[in-house]
Amino acid sequence: MRTHRERDRGQVALEYIGFVAILLLVGLAAIQLGVAAYAVNQAGTGARAAARAASLDEPRAGEPKLDPVAAGTAAVSGWLKPDVSPAGSGGGEATYTVTVTIPSVIPGLPDGFFGTATRTSTMPKLQPHN
Repeated sequence: MRTHRERDRGQVALEYIGFVAILLLVGLAAIQLGVAAYAVNQAGTGARAAARAASLDEPRAGEPKLDPVAAGTAAVSGWLKPDVSPAGSGGGEATYTVTVTIPSVIPGLPDGFFGTATRTSTMPKLQPHN
């Protein structure tokens, strides 16, 4: 006759497999949240860099002119593929917007499934020295 203990031996393995699956899902969700926060942070960094480059004085003779779009793109991690665009530069201000597609770390979900991160930054233009 089989004992009660022998019949329950496989039950523990099944419960463990179910628990591990839930832990993996929670872990992926936490990582996805971190990646989304990183994308938002990088969009803000790119917008500030682009606006800052656009707000600078005209370069002196022989110095290269800064490209705000290139500065905003360079400030963001390349794998995020930022879209940098002017959002209006009028009067004494320079405004730029950066949009980044939030990548997905969850298998089966395409990049952009969780949307995009858009940040805008405005910097005052430097006053010319007299």
